[in-house]
Amino acid sequence: MNIHSSAQVRPAPKTIKRYSAIAIILHWATALLVISMIPMGWWMVRAISKPGTQQLAYQLFQAHKSIGFAILVLTLLRIVWRLAHPVPALPAGMKGWERILARATHVAFYGLLLAIPLTGWVYISAGWAIGTDRPLLVATSWFGLFTIPDLPGLEGLRALAFGVMGAHAYMAYGGAVLICLHMAAALKHHVIDRDGVLAQMLPFLRGKEHEGQHAPPGKVLLPHSAGLALVLLVGLVGGWLHLPGPHAEPTPAATETAARAAVPVPAATTAMPAIGGNATAWTVDKAASGITFSGSHAGKPFSGRFDEWTGDIRFDPADLAGSKAVIVIDTVSAKTGDATQESSLKNGEWLNTARFPEARFETKSFRSLGGDRYEAAGSLTIKKVTVPITLPFTYKMQGDKAAVEGNVKLERAALDLGMFSDPAAEWVSKIIEVKIAVTATKQ
Repeated sequence: MNIHSSAQVRPAPKTIKRYSAIAIILHWATALLVISMIPMGWWMVRAISKPGTQQLAYQLFQAHKSIGFAILVLTLLRIVWRLAHPVPALPAGMKGWERILARATHVAFYGLLLAIPLTGWVYISAGWAIGTDRPLLVATSWFGLFTIPDLPGLEGLRALAFGVMGAHAYMAYGGAVLICLHMAAALKHHVIDRDGVLAQMLPFLRGKEHEGQHAPPGKVLLPHSAGLALVLLVGLVGGWLHLPGPHAEPTPAATETAARAAVPVPAATTAMPAIGGNATAWTVDKAASGITFSGSHAGKPFSGRFDEWTGDIRFDPADLAGSKAVIVIDTVSAKTGDATQESSLKNGEWLNTARFPEARFETKSFRSLGGDRYEAAGSLTIKKVTVPITLPFTYKMQGDKAAVEGNVKLERAALDLGMFSDPAAEWVSKIIEVKIAVTATKQ
């Protein structure tokens, strides 16, 4: 009896001709996004300080952040897919050093595609602009669809911002070099070696089939992890070496009000009690009324509105002494059409809607200016700041309905809006104009 006749024969490893469709899609989607980031990043960091290109650079920064998060997610998906699926073999004729270099390059790519977006995330969470060496926190809205939160506990850490941005820049340059080497190697395999390696990732090319498979992912990733850590360490050290001279770290109060480069509008927390007054009471027609605001941001005009507000209005031209009005605005409802601005409005030194979700305007007195023109003297409360303001307006009656239109210009400095990060109005205009248009019916 042949003792080997009953032994099981181990099947030969399956030969993988090319990458799967999922792997190919993930590869090229990531590649296109990464390549788009290189000229974008190079241009915008130079253009952001020039008035003529500041607005476009600001918009590119927001796109840059969104693309970075997309690359991070795609890379995580690629790693999961790579660990679960075999990949095509390297050509049998490749030298040992070529195999090591090919595998190291792939691992370096994965590491950089994780580390570069993550250092960018840390940088924006620290909220310190290294170009101006000032606090500057801008909310991150992923392509205007939803807000990506900052990493907790990093706000106002200046040294960290300089360090991670140094790492971010060095690794971006390193990634650009790797892309060039990767493309050169792919062309060498296709044009000189003619071994079909490029065809494994390009479905329309026909290439040779190779036996064997790559080493298991763990065996490839672990030997090069120390090298990836070294790349990150070099970037961090380089960033800190370029850290400017002594600069006072922000106090807790300053950290709380770290800048949000967005459009400022008032906010306050106050309930609206019964206001008294003997004049005629009015019911506001919300569909025909509105409160809007406008100014300039990064050299470009902007406008916005509040979707939610309430008004208790008692007004009679014949009884100005008995007239009274209180307007309470839900600042969370501010809309500008720019998702990044809308997210930033809720934070920090601008609105801080979590602590001060309402703005309140309360009149003290009215006086006639002649004809249909009047003005209301009162106070505006934003967060913890209350300032006196005078609101000129027109009042026109049509039957039992009245149409009121008015506007007032607010100074950011007086209201302590954005003065920690943008006191010179380099980003947001010093004056914000607020307009009201109210249609109301006598009760």
